[in-house]
Parts: sequence; structure tokens; C-alpha cells
Amino acid sequence: MANHQEPFDVLIVGQGASGYTAALYAARYQMRPVIFGAIFGGETATGGLIENYPGYLEIDGFDLMLKFREQAEKYEVPIISEDVVSAVQRDDCIEVTTNEGNVYTGASIILAVGRERRKLGLEHEDEWTGRGVSYCSTCDAPMHRGNAVGVVGGGDAAVKGAVLLSKYADKVYIIYRRDRFTRPEAANLRQLEARPNVETLFSTTVVELTGENGLSGVVLDRPYEGSAELALDGIFIEIGADPRVGLARQLGLELNGLDEIVVDQFGKTRVPGVFAAGDVTNASGELKQTITAAAQGAAAATSAYEYVSVHGNRCAVHAIGFEAA
Repeated sequence: MANHQEPFDVLIVGQGASGYTAALYAARYQMRPVIFGAIFGGETATGGLIENYPGYLEIDGFDLMLKFREQAEKYEVPIISEDVVSAVQRDDCIEVTTNEGNVYTGASIILAVGRERRKLGLEHEDEWTGRGVSYCSTCDAPMHRGNAVGVVGGGDAAVKGAVLLSKYADKVYIIYRRDRFTRPEAANLRQLEARPNVETLFSTTVVELTGENGLSGVVLDRPYEGSAELALDGIFIEIGADPRVGLARQLGLELNGLDEIVVDQFGKTRVPGVFAAGDVTNASGELKQTITAAAQGAAAATSAYEYVSVHGNRCAVHAIGFEAA
């Protein structure tokens, strides 16, 4: 186990939009930030073509995140491509340990770890993400003008996604394993029922994704119009996502009923020195987008700067004491 005793001002956990933005702002505040994360780019990097991020008519999500990283690298922010597996408060410091056994200390921490998308668990699902397989209707709906697409799921997110997709695609199939929708909002259900190009296949499950170098269709567990194969240009998997709250629980943070970290408008949690940003929080409600994550990263970094300006030197004193011991 390697111990890195010289404390950073802020430990930023997550290599997504909120994490990189937090690092950029922290560096411009003349702080000493460090970023952790084994997975580059978060949800944005796997989202395919993005047409709703200001400043770009269109840009691939992976390329957009490369630009985020380039800005952080310009300010020489260290990027540790390891996952943080534990976080504890020791005196006035935060101490984190990575999956490689390395230990780092900081005066504050920003959790920007996002969510884990629930998946179907089918062959090619990961491989074809961005090539016909998507988890974000808001991000990718405009790519499917004139196409036939499927939405897997039956909750409110699936219903809203189908309504949005119906404005672009010629045909939208909702494919749901149950025999009725699961608690969609009444207004969204009314909108769905008014869309003539949306068809719902209840009591039906997708069992296979088909195609060569990307999605061209799916196989269903029960026939539709005499065939189990359904030709699709895209499939949107809207079966939910779970906030990554393991570290939040270790630090004793407050979670809401959706397991999101509860923060105020400035990214502050109820634990001093601990901040959070992006999709893991309740900050933007159901609107989980790259732009909201980036904004929250900036707010959290500002809060961390204010906290460290007052309390950071106490962590430095303790860390020196650890090193001397």
C-alpha cells in the first residue's frame, strides 16, 4: 500500500462532466485538485452523437469529454486512473484508498461518481452503445429522424422517451415485460396515447440484439406480427439507473428516497468538507444531462474552495503529523 501524505486541497472522484468541471474550477481557484476514476468520461463518453451541448452543433460524446480532460490537463491536474473504493474522515482530512491500494489525503472531497445504468445483459449491448444502443432518449432522439426505434421499459422514463422519440422517428415500439405501464405520470401517458406512431408491446422481452457492426434489430420472446424478429435502427434502454452511493454511505451522507445524495444548490452535503455533483445527486431532479452535471461541478468546486480557504491548513498540519509518524 502506497501512502501519498502531502494533502491535496480537494479529492475529486469521477472522470465525468461534473468531475472535470470541478477540477477545472478548482485549478483556476489556485487549489491543488486531483481526479480519480478508472472509467473515462462517464455517461457522456458513451452517449454517441450529442446535439444539445452549447457551443457545438454536434459532437461525439467521447470527443466532448476529451475536450473536458484537455482543459484539466492544461492546468496540470493529476488524473489517477484508479477507482476510489473507500473514503473516511480522519481528524480534519479526508482519506481515500483506491482499488490499487494507494492512499491519498485531502482537505475536502467532491463525489462526482454518477450512476450505473441498468442493462439488459445481452451480447453486444456494451459493444454497440452509441451504434444503435442508447440509454438517453434526450441525447440521441434527433439522430433517428425517419427511423424505426424501440424503447425497452415501462416506467415514466420510458414513456417520456417514447413521446420524445415519436417526434423524430417514423415508428416507435415500446417493449415491456409486464402487462401494463408502471406508474407513469398521467400527463406523459396522455401524450403517449396521442402519438399515432407509437405502438406498445406488453408482456414482451428483448432476448437478443442483432446486427453486424451495430444494431439492426432485436429478437423478442414472443412473436410480433408473425415473427420474433423486429427490425430497428435503434433501441433505447430505459429501465432505470442506480446512483453510485457506496462512498456516500461510508462518509455518512444523507440520501433521499431515490438513493441520491442530498445537496444544496452549491453542492454541499450535510458533512463539512464533503461535496457532491452530477447525476449522483438530487440537484437537478430528473434532468440528468451533461450540461447540468458540468454546472454542478463548478458549484461544488466553488464550495470546496470556500471551505478549504478556512479549514484547509488544519488538514495540512495533521497530514504532516501522519508523515512524521
